[in-house]
Amino acid sequence: MYEDKTLKCKECGADFIFTAGEQEFYAEKGFQNEPQRCRDCRNARKNAARPARETFTATCARCGGEAIVPFKPTEGRDVFCNECFAKMKEENA
Repeated sequence: MYEDKTLKCKECGADFIFTAGEQEFYAEKGFQNEPQRCRDCRNARKNAARPARETFTATCARCGGEAIVPFKPTEGRDVFCNECFAKMKEENA
């Protein structure tokens, strides 16, 4: 019933595809208007309203490398870099 449509982003001017699945979703939700911005511009607008996430630097307890984490490390508790954390999850699975 629906066919993919090519629309032009009002923000950046790029062409983007309004897929048949997206059109069906819009219809189910009762949305009357087609999207006016491409996915990248919609995401940029959403993220612009969010405050920047504070990060902290710590030393990885496993490899000794730098670990950047979204929480303030507590003394006496181990902190792991992304790679070591992923390896530990894999080993415990």
